[in-house]
Amino acid sequence: MNGSKNRQALTMLCMAAVMAALVALGSKLEIQIPSILGTSRFHLGNVMCALSGLLLGPWWGGLAAGMGSAIFDLFDPLRIMEAPITFLTKGMYGVVAGAVYFKVFKGKSSYVNEAAASALAAVSYIAVYLVKCFFYNGLLVKGLTPDGAWLGVLEKAPSSVFNGVVAVIFAPILGVALHKAMKAAHLEISFT
Repeated sequence: MNGSKNRQALTMLCMAAVMAALVALGSKLEIQIPSILGTSRFHLGNVMCALSGLLLGPWWGGLAAGMGSAIFDLFDPLRIMEAPITFLTKGMYGVVAGAVYFKVFKGKSSYVNEAAASALAAVSYIAVYLVKCFFYNGLLVKGLTPDGAWLGVLEKAPSSVFNGVVAVIFAPILGVALHKAMKAAHLEISFT
């Protein structure tokens, strides 16, 4: 019995490490958009954050999403100081996707179930990210007035929404396919 639990924990750790690497890579696949207050970007990191939760559940998925996103930040001199915040906010992305998928939908793989879980995770993350943009990036780091900080939020909102929509569309497509593959490989994850 104990050997089986150790094997399962090792399998989850390895899968979380792979997903963390995919989150970091997805975050690196970006298109930067210059703007008045800096840059905004389109990237595939959110797809991988949602997928982490869908495949690994809330805690392992949250760890993979947060860790992969923080690693991305650590390799960018402009973002390195935000790595702990990113770990928490992107980790929340994976936690919400995994919790909704496994607790509400009981891990029943379908495009609709996985899209709904991804959508709730995206909305949660976008709200937290835009609050962070206002308070941390706008008021604290850049020393903007509240009006200037709101301008920064308005500037980041379109790319954040776009990244969220892309995640809601593509994470479930990958999730359904990978759940089938995991089932065939006897790597199913259950939290019931």
